[in-house]
Amino acid sequence: MNSPAIVSKEEWLAARKELLEREKQFDRARDALSAQRRALPMVEITEPYVFDGPNGTSTLVDLFDGRSQLIVYHFMLAPDWDAGCTGCSLLADNIGHLAHLHAARTSFAAVSRAPLANISKFRERMGWTFPWFSSHKTSFNYDFHVTMDEHVAPVLFNFRTKDELREAGIGSWALSGEQHGLSVFLREGDRVFHTYSTYSRGTDLLNGTFNYLDLTPLGRQEGAGIMNWVRHHDDYDDRTGRDGCGHCDT
Repeated sequence: MNSPAIVSKEEWLAARKELLEREKQFDRARDALSAQRRALPMVEITEPYVFDGPNGTSTLVDLFDGRSQLIVYHFMLAPDWDAGCTGCSLLADNIGHLAHLHAARTSFAAVSRAPLANISKFRERMGWTFPWFSSHKTSFNYDFHVTMDEHVAPVLFNFRTKDELREAGIGSWALSGEQHGLSVFLREGDRVFHTYSTYSRGTDLLNGTFNYLDLTPLGRQEGAGIMNWVRHHDDYDDRTGRDGCGHCDT
């Protein structure tokens, strides 16, 4: 990768001020987009999902833990996997302290299709403390289009059907198996409403590591492969070898 050009301090300042104007434009556009996101209509959830958690079974209402809003991260951990997706694990490392979300009447939970025992084992290995539930015995993953199996539900990845994905040249990885994503819910009493979901690169802004790297000259250092350098945080011994998920470029 080529290094930036070497210039005088005056030239650097002029270039930086020009970029600052574009950054301000981006900030204003992002604020407008966030307002549009908040104004999306919502859909009531009537399916009686029951999740397995460390304190027994929980309903979707229970996942709110008494708060008004709930953010669910759809963590890629299938029933037959020994470890979670490296990309999802990178995002999980960036979640931070939940007290700040709680202060804004918002709860956070991860949900995976793996049985609770598998989740608990991997969660302990990674040292995470955020709530993490199993949807193993429910249709939750299929209903929110993060597990693709045409025998259970039609393929709909990132709001595109199987035919639309193929027309767009999206690889077969999007047509089956586990995917990642995030969904947002609002609670009014015992009624729960789905307000927002995002998939693929829609979760980029939640990943502090990406945002830090985007400020640097070398950026995310992905080279020819998306996230090809990412590993579980206890598994970095060199910068070669393991491929990333390959699910984040759609």
